[in-house]
Parts: sequence; C-alpha cells; structure tokens
Amino acid sequence: MMPLPGRFLSSMLCRVDGRMVLFDCGEGTQVSLRMLGWGFKQIDMIVFTHFHGDHISGLPGLLLTMANAERTQPLTLVGPVGLRQVVTSLCVIARDLTFPMEFVEWDMKPGHSHSMGDLTMKALPLNHRAPCFAYSLELSRRGKFDPERAKAQNIPVKLWGPLQKQTDANIVYEGRTFTSDMVLGATRKGLKVVFCTDTRPVAALPAFAQGADLFICEGLYGDPEKQEKAAAHKHMSFMEAATIAKAAQAKELWLTHFSPAMPDPYNYLENATAIFLNTKIGKDRKTITLRFAEE
Repeated sequence: MMPLPGRFLSSMLCRVDGRMVLFDCGEGTQVSLRMLGWGFKQIDMIVFTHFHGDHISGLPGLLLTMANAERTQPLTLVGPVGLRQVVTSLCVIARDLTFPMEFVEWDMKPGHSHSMGDLTMKALPLNHRAPCFAYSLELSRRGKFDPERAKAQNIPVKLWGPLQKQTDANIVYEGRTFTSDMVLGATRKGLKVVFCTDTRPVAALPAFAQGADLFICEGLYGDPEKQEKAAAHKHMSFMEAATIAKAAQAKELWLTHFSPAMPDPYNYLENATAIFLNTKIGKDRKTITLRFAEE
C-alpha cells in the first residue's frame, strides 16, 4: 500500500491466449512489466478496483509508454463510476495519446459482468472507504468433440472440424443449419481467478470466490494484535483473508497489499496457514500458469 525498496504497488496481470487484462496500475507497474518481458501493446483492458493513489497512480506513465510503442487500437478501461473523470484528470500529464480509450463505469450494485470471448469478468461491491470492487475472471471450457453425436445427426464429416473449433459456429450447408453444440459434449470445468483488495470481509465474498483456482486477497496486517487497526481502516488481516479462502474452497491464496509497518510478511504467514494451508505471500512479479484439469 506504500512503495518500499523491492516492493511496488498494487497490480495484477492476466494473460489468456495472447490477450492481457491488467488489474490496477500502482507505481512500478510498468517496471515489472518490462522486467517480465510481457510488453504493453497487447493489453486489451485495464480494470480498477478503486481510485486511491496506490492503485492508479502508475497509469499516466503506462499510457505514455503504450503511445510511444505506437499503439493505435482502442484501450478499454473498467472501474467504478467516476472512472472517466479520474483518468481524464490524470491524463493532463499524458496528452497526445495515439489510441482512443473506451470507458466502462459500474455503479456499486452486484451483477456487473463483461465478456471477451471465452473469458468472463464479474464484479462484486466491497466495503472500503471509497467505492471498490473485487473481480473474478472465469475462463470457460467447451465440451469435448463427440463424433457419435455428430454421426447420429448425420452431420457431414467436412463440417466436424469447423464446428468443434469455432466458438458459436453457425454453418448453413445444403439447406440445414449446424451449430457447435450439436457436436460437443457437456461443458467442462474452466479456470477462475479472483482479485480482491481493499475491503473489510463482506458476506457475499466466499460465494463470489467459490472454487477459485487462485484467490488473490489483501492482508494489511498479519499480527492478530493489529486486527482492530485493520478494521478501522476498512482493510483485512491475514486471518480474515484465510477464513474467506477456506469458506470459498479456493485452491490457493496469495496475500497482498501489506502495510509498510510490516516489512517482512513471512513472519506472520503461519497465522494464515493455520486457517487455510495453501496460503502464500505475494511479492513483485510473482507468477503462476494455470491449466485446465486433465481428464
């Protein structure tokens, strides 16, 4: 929550099939992106949890870097109501961008979602000192190709490939219409990542994060004696984050957004693992590759 030597501010990047979605853009974000070698032009969307400085102050520099890379395709920005005004104000120092920006502003009501092909983003209102969202990214997985179903419906073999490869294929052939669901089995389990910071625990959060393959959650303090201080500032402790991860039956929890008064969060990791065993300390450029379950 405050830049320290070796510790930048809030940001999370998700890459799927060459597309990238960036969540928050605190100071140091583009430095980490450069160190990881992931580039900037491929970022399709930047999503903001809220508009406190430690979550958005790195945006003007990132936008200028994108412009210097001669980006021309539109950039979508998503966040709470007021996003356009905040970004426009920040762009006083980032003029003459080479690409347009499209704004998606959501009020603090449940149910907001945004789809990009097989990837769906959902938002959950939180309890912080400013309007704030948690976000889930869910990557759906289509069913397996079922040749017996295709044969039973007399679907020409030449159409099998296009129907199983093209999302929402709708092919007219010899007077008949063929769709992907005619040759595919039941939908299989996909992947889910949840990013949650800054907030007090909210009742809907365990269900929102249910079954997450990765749950990234704030933990301002690890010391139980700082619990009241965390609550007073509308934040969570390690123990509260771990309790939510356990209730959500998440596979893995990464703690983040540490207080500068806690220079070594590893000293308090046991307070979280005692509740949810597969808890890890987040750090700059921590990465993971999530894959569909084998069958």
